[in-house]
Amino acid sequence: MTVIRALLAGLALLLASPAIAVQPDEILDDPALESRARDISAGLRCLVCRNESIDESNADLARDMRLLVRERLVEGDSDEAVLAFVVERYGEYVLLRPTTEGANILLWIAAPVMFVIALLSAILYLRQRANAPEPARDRLDPEEEARLRKLLEK
Repeated sequence: MTVIRALLAGLALLLASPAIAVQPDEILDDPALESRARDISAGLRCLVCRNESIDESNADLARDMRLLVRERLVEGDSDEAVLAFVVERYGEYVLLRPTTEGANILLWIAAPVMFVIALLSAILYLRQRANAPEPARDRLDPEEEARLRKLLEK
């Protein structure tokens, strides 16, 4: 029984681990360069899969991008130079975490600003509603009350 539980636990751990799509023929011989390549490719978006890094994607384009990163590292480029090269080639969309410079600053600021505007609007609305006079409650005249009683009796 404990063997089965151990096997099931091991299987669960394997299924829970992140999928790595790097093929054995892509792995660099130098462990330091391979580590740098993995760090860089973990921050690059697969243009086919959208919200997967190229390290996790099995798409052909992701493989090409992984090979490109490794090629640039082997040529002696720094991590920043590799990222700059990939961004120049594929556009800033390729970054899983966009920069906070230029027009992107609007994207980073927009959500908090919209939240503050919505919060202030809600506070103003609730204050106005609390201070609003109660609606006038008109009483029924005797004739309307008689008609209502007749309707309710039926």
